[in-house]
Amino acid sequence: MSLYEPLHRAETTKDTPPPPPPPRLDFYMPAMPPLGLIHALERRWWAYRRRRQFRRRFLPLLAYDDHILEDMGHRRDDILWASRLPLEVDALAALEECRSRAASPEPIGACR
Repeated sequence: MSLYEPLHRAETTKDTPPPPPPPRLDFYMPAMPPLGLIHALERRWWAYRRRRQFRRRFLPLLAYDDHILEDMGHRRDDILWASRLPLEVDALAALEECRSRAASPEPIGACR
């Protein structure tokens, strides 16, 4: 890689895993687990990966000064708020919504 090539960063996806397909009545597998169980496990894995992605990207930013965070478009309080959200809530999406609300013409305040 040369110095002139742009840096490639991992893209965050906002979409959730697709719901399970409806079962076909003409195809039966007795040893197959229920599709709802497979979907629930897939959803948990997706939520775990999103939370891990948030921790890897945003928690190291807390080492920076508040002025640097402001230049990046973040606030320390918002990052700490998103890190304390329950595991069922997507912290990356909540922080992105918080940033878009703060960029609106009439900011509402901190994201809480």
